[in-house]
Amino acid sequence: MDWSIGNLIWIVLGGALIGVLAVLIVPGKQNLRWWAVVIAGIVGMLVGDWLAGLLGVQETAGFDWIRHALQIVVAVVAVGGTAAVFGRRSSV
Repeated sequence: MDWSIGNLIWIVLGGALIGVLAVLIVPGKQNLRWWAVVIAGIVGMLVGDWLAGLLGVQETAGFDWIRHALQIVVAVVAVGGTAAVFGRRSSV
């Protein structure tokens, strides 16, 4: 993995976008902070890329539909799991 500053910025921005998409896909209201959504998106990006590499579809000609679909699916699971664990707590 390339850990240059440009790639790190892309991981954070892409993670934020994928995290927001995951929040929109997960049914119901998620009571999550913005940073939890970004972290879930980053996890989705990294694990989705890893899964795409295992399946041999990480680098394809054109747009990588399968890789991005895997990233979104992993982010949806991460948002759902984070909301189930941390998002339902009351502030009493």
